[in-house]
Amino acid sequence: MFRLLRPLAASVTYTRWLHLLIPGAGYSVWLFISPNSPWVPVLFAVPVGLLPGMRLAEGVQAQLLLAPEQRGRADASISTAAAATWADRWRTVLWLETRILLAVPVWLATVWLSATSADLVLTAAGNGPSDEWLVRGVEAHWWYALLTPLPLVALLALVVLSGRLITKAAERLLGPSPVQRLTALEERTEQLLERNRIARELHDSIGHALTVAVVQAGAARAARDPDFTERALAAIEETGRDALDDLERVLRVLRESGTPVGQRPTLVEADRLLDSARGSGAEIDADVSGPLEQVPGAVSREGYRILQESLTNVLRHSGTVPVRVRIAVAGGRLELEVTNPLNDPAADPAAVPGSGSGLRGIRERAALLGGRAETGPHEGKWRVRARLPLDGIRAAP
Repeated sequence: MFRLLRPLAASVTYTRWLHLLIPGAGYSVWLFISPNSPWVPVLFAVPVGLLPGMRLAEGVQAQLLLAPEQRGRADASISTAAAATWADRWRTVLWLETRILLAVPVWLATVWLSATSADLVLTAAGNGPSDEWLVRGVEAHWWYALLTPLPLVALLALVVLSGRLITKAAERLLGPSPVQRLTALEERTEQLLERNRIARELHDSIGHALTVAVVQAGAARAARDPDFTERALAAIEETGRDALDDLERVLRVLRESGTPVGQRPTLVEADRLLDSARGSGAEIDADVSGPLEQVPGAVSREGYRILQESLTNVLRHSGTVPVRVRIAVAGGRLELEVTNPLNDPAADPAAVPGSGSGLRGIRERAALLGGRAETGPHEGKWRVRARLPLDGIRAAP
């Protein structure tokens, strides 16, 4: 019983009722002007629905009145964007027709069922029904007051059912188009990828720095040797500086995570990365060929991140050494290669980053787009090579 009455206590029931009454009010005005042509508003909805901005206006209104809980959500089932394709425009036309067809009976029921309850009250009071009542020529009786709630109950039931039906129609006809769904999926995928990368960076870099600092501090306190303590403090200071640099880089990525996917840097801006590496003292030999501006957005953005991580690894592990960068767009794929001299592992074990989280991230980015990334020694040098299909689906050979 309480479950049946629950919709009557929900505010969304009445905002949906208002949404259904709005076109009914306009339709009634037209009938007052031209009662012999009730089909004109239905016909007029076709050119109106083909306007791109009409989908935006209807989407905002539907989301506000039919599903207010979806406001501001990226995964809202009712879109608030202008029509981008003809398919979206025709879906808007169908939405307007559906809205009119549902609004007219709800509007009529609102008027006539409310009038029926009022007439039942008048009849019970001995005044008799009005000429507009659904049942005419009846005698006045007090027990008609017992029937007064029935038309209102029928009206509320109709409002609840019609509200749910119009909401389902809005989700179907005003929902995101396939292009919008793909864009939203791409954005969520990129955000998850960035979050995973941030987690890896924090775990590997900050966790390592804290571990080294704790171990060095404990050893210095136990040794009670001034020379050892000085060396330990120097090691802690160096590790802390490296951790701060890594933390700043991770926070920069975190700040970018709120940026829309379409505004993220792409390989068209690769010169910015190369100039930054040159500014750090590295000698960069860059060879860029092919139309980078024609590379699909998802592939170009991941290629930029791969190049960024590759240059960062070079500067972190090998210092300001000569670096050769090759970016090529040909044969339906993007090829990216970064090579630098391979340091002697015996002299600097950290210079061989074969198991670092950055290289794992490069391989994961390539695999996400159906491509492949190779990292490791090659002909006496350290090489990162990635091949990404331009459609983001085919696996690279």
